[in-house]
Amino acid sequence: GFTACMDSCVPKGSGVSSSSSFELIIAEILNHYYNDGALDPIFKAKASQYAENVYFGKPCGLMDQMACSVGGFVEIDFNDPAQPIIKKVDFDFAACNHALCIVDTGGDHAGLTAEYAAVRSEMESVAAEFGKSVLRDVDRGEFEKNIPVIRSSVGDRAVLRAIHFYNENDRVDKQAQALAAGDFEAFKALVIESGYSSYMYNQNVFTCKDPASQPVSLALAMCSDILKGKGAYRVHGGGFAGTIQAFVPADALDEFKSKICAVFGERSCYVLNIRPEGGVQLV
Repeated sequence: GFTACMDSCVPKGSGVSSSSSFELIIAEILNHYYNDGALDPIFKAKASQYAENVYFGKPCGLMDQMACSVGGFVEIDFNDPAQPIIKKVDFDFAACNHALCIVDTGGDHAGLTAEYAAVRSEMESVAAEFGKSVLRDVDRGEFEKNIPVIRSSVGDRAVLRAIHFYNENDRVDKQAQALAAGDFEAFKALVIESGYSSYMYNQNVFTCKDPASQPVSLALAMCSDILKGKGAYRVHGGGFAGTIQAFVPADALDEFKSKICAVFGERSCYVLNIRPEGGVQLV
């Protein structure tokens, strides 16, 4: 066995991959103490996902774990979940004169597992109408042609979430291409477009169970007002509660933090760096 002391500034239950961060530090400890550091980032991410799915009971995907494990900007193809294809995106974020801000709106992810599970299950219900297990295997043209039939079978929200799925997959490719070309303005435009799609189609910005409580919606509205087309913003993580992300121009950062913290609390706005490494042994 071993004794471990952990220190972290990742807020729990707020949608910034606190679960994945914890899982990956345990994986890294086991990797270096008992496996001579031989485990690759994909294995560590998959082991962490397994722990969360099976022992914690949250039906999460692999994206958060993979991002924590690999580090930096990455593009991930999950066509084969057992062997995801990872491509590093070469982009110097420090040179773009923006800050990445994570705003903790005060909502908690506790008790929202059913909401997250519904996003996946509803998309899968659309795929099942075509005899498939996942939407990726359903031709978009066939999906669009059959919307009148599908909505009567699985409901309108499932159809809207499927539309988000198809559009978001296309956007990911465009975002990676924009970063690789050094076009940060195009990337920001796609981030905002993605955020609108999450809000309108994926519908993971607030929960219908408590419509009076919409801190994420309020934070997004404030971003739109403060940044006035100069930055980018969207719901972060699984949504429904917790956090948003915002790319804020350096000359607007002080105003952004001041106005956001006035509403959500003094320690609600985290200014982050994007490091190129995932889990590492320092000494």
